[in-house]
Amino acid sequence: MRKAARSLAVLLCFSSSIWVSAQDRPAPAVIPPAIMPLDQIHEGMKGTALTVFQGVKPESMDVEVLGVMRNVNGPKGDIILVRLHGTKPEYTGVVAGMSGSPVYFDGKLAGALAFRIGEFSKEPIAGVTPIEEMLEINALDRRPAPAPMRASLPDANLPNAGLPNRSGTAQTASPGESSALPAQNYSNYLKPIETPLVFNGFSDETLQRYASQFAAAGIVPVMGIGSRSDRKQPEPIEAGSAISAVLVRGDMDIAATCTVTYVDPQRLLACGHPLLQFGEVDLPMTKATVLATLPSPLNAFKIVNTTETIGAFVQDRQNGIMGVPGRESKMIPVTVALHSGAATKEFHYEVLNNARLSPLAMMATVFNALHGTNEYGEDITYRMNGVLSVKGYPDVTLRNMFAPQDNGQPAAALAAATIGDRFGRIYSNPFDAPDVQGVKLDFDLVRERRSARLEASRTDVTEARPGDQIMVETVIRPYRGERLVRQIPIRIPTSTSKGTLRILVSDGDTLDRMHRGTPMMNRGLGLAPTIALLNKERANDRVYVSLLGSDPEAMVADKVMPTLPLSVMNVMENMRGTQDMVVLGESSVGEASTDPLDYVVSGAQMLTISIK
Repeated sequence: MRKAARSLAVLLCFSSSIWVSAQDRPAPAVIPPAIMPLDQIHEGMKGTALTVFQGVKPESMDVEVLGVMRNVNGPKGDIILVRLHGTKPEYTGVVAGMSGSPVYFDGKLAGALAFRIGEFSKEPIAGVTPIEEMLEINALDRRPAPAPMRASLPDANLPNAGLPNRSGTAQTASPGESSALPAQNYSNYLKPIETPLVFNGFSDETLQRYASQFAAAGIVPVMGIGSRSDRKQPEPIEAGSAISAVLVRGDMDIAATCTVTYVDPQRLLACGHPLLQFGEVDLPMTKATVLATLPSPLNAFKIVNTTETIGAFVQDRQNGIMGVPGRESKMIPVTVALHSGAATKEFHYEVLNNARLSPLAMMATVFNALHGTNEYGEDITYRMNGVLSVKGYPDVTLRNMFAPQDNGQPAAALAAATIGDRFGRIYSNPFDAPDVQGVKLDFDLVRERRSARLEASRTDVTEARPGDQIMVETVIRPYRGERLVRQIPIRIPTSTSKGTLRILVSDGDTLDRMHRGTPMMNRGLGLAPTIALLNKERANDRVYVSLLGSDPEAMVADKVMPTLPLSVMNVMENMRGTQDMVVLGESSVGEASTDPLDYVVSGAQMLTISIK
């Protein structure tokens, strides 16, 4: 009877549809494959698992069920505990990149290797996510299914006939009761098998600088080696194949690799645990070649090359990730050009389109591009010009200078933080989904530290009348340079009230922060006013003079309303729960600045004069 079942499994293998690239055969009819439900799993069962140790061909490992652990992967999140047998798994242990490896009993798919037990384990013991829980991901996808890919027949020698059908209907399984292990013995040591998130083309300093921010976003770069290749990989994707999700690609790459659990003409499931658990995602899905599997008592991992793109991952959920063949991912193209004298160096790459990770990916890649060149030095100053294009909106202008700070922050990190801030504010608006079309950045490198601080300021009068022009004299001290004196004329508006007029002499960032810190900005704006505000932000290579009146002022979205009576302001303040509005305690009644100084200016001082 068991031999007949295995013969049927081989027959089903010939009927399953597996993805290929560059073949023209019509897809054969798909016979609904079988799964083994969790309630039929019991201690002592023996089966097989598939994973790639080297190359692209999945290899078989023996699997023995130790029991079922209840409620250890969230509520009703049961895990099948197994021990792996065989020369390779017993030598390498449970390997980072092995998550998703399909597990079969009697030719029926039971789940995916997804968890490891503890550290420095002397035995290859792993946790398996039941396939029934992975199949729930199918129902979460509301996107229209694309046309089926061209397919060919799989290798009949692989024991992967038992793939689950979309309805999750169970076929005949071996009898026996499931045996539940006490969860408290293992739950503290149970954790997902690492999905090697390989940063290729990044310096150690880049990873160290942004490691905590990647960790906060759910990404911890694990020890791993790999690279990207655009070469074709003719071998079909099948259960047990290595598969990669791409976050950045081009002159720099970030990709995560795990193993395919289940594949049909419309989708595949992989990993058996979340990549980042973002829900709906849009990440390029590529084939992968395993160059080697490196054993290590602390962290064994696969060395991987990603190859051709075959679709997109669209779901990233608690029990796995789901990919769709033939679907094109929307990535954000980025060009970074570095000009040093007559020489120009360009970087071209794409980053994922994701509200949580795109700002961070932009920061890390821009810093890496600036830092990872021969031209980099501690006293380098950058002049930046660029645009960030959002479909349907004006371009966001990116112009500023960046010089090293006294606190040790390099100019490259300051430039990267500015780019990340722009992306973060565009993505964090609560009303509109931004369609970022691309980013182009040009950096001129200056081989000296061109920073300056505001040392002193004064006015030529202590009293004035509305309509008068006054002169503000500023003293600016460049880094290791002679003082610069600049005079800034500014006219007092005829509508200025009698009394004390405050005059703020400052750098541009101080003025911008006054508005960023308002309740309006904390509430958030739509995309159009957000972009308008970004394009109104001041350059940091000038000294600004701002006249601050004592009358309150209202801001609606990105626009400042004329000074209104206090009673009207109070009414508007009560309306701000339904408006993009904020009432400020004082009003900006005038502003002037120096011409560009070719120094990054910092500092602020407050002056006062009496208005008669």
